[in-house]
Amino acid sequence: MSSPHVYPPAPLTIAPAQEAYDYELFEQRLANPWLLKKSIAVRALRMPFLLVPVGGSRQGGYFSVPYLHLGLLVRDLVLAQPGFPDPRLRWSPYPDTCHIVEWGARPPAYRGPVDDITLGRFYGYSEQAIARFVNRAASTPRTPQPPSPAPPPRSPAAP
Repeated sequence: MSSPHVYPPAPLTIAPAQEAYDYELFEQRLANPWLLKKSIAVRALRMPFLLVPVGGSRQGGYFSVPYLHLGLLVRDLVLAQPGFPDPRLRWSPYPDTCHIVEWGARPPAYRGPVDDITLGRFYGYSEQAIARFVNRAASTPRTPQPPSPAPPPRSPAAP
């Protein structure tokens, strides 16, 4: 009997960039649209998604994967592709969050909306696309989050 945590290998297929589900999204956002000609579409599960190489103002890229073994397959796949330097798998420490295959420079740390412009430039998005995103985020009402639970009371005998 096999372990419930072992997944069968997923077949990966490469398709032309134009077949990617998110091709138009990148077409609208990239500052250097010529990168689309060097991009690849990867069908990891059901739909092909775009992997955009570094170049021009784009310093790095990433692709989210739900399973570690799939991330390793994607990482190995881009090892052979031009424009995807230093591919690596970043494991998620959280069970409800995807793992990330990254390439290129390491992205700057994200500390909140103040970093949206920096990250947009890092990923090679146009100034117009970044402004649209920042303006949309600023105009979207945020749902107040409940306060974090208080830590459990400490025993007077605890150090």
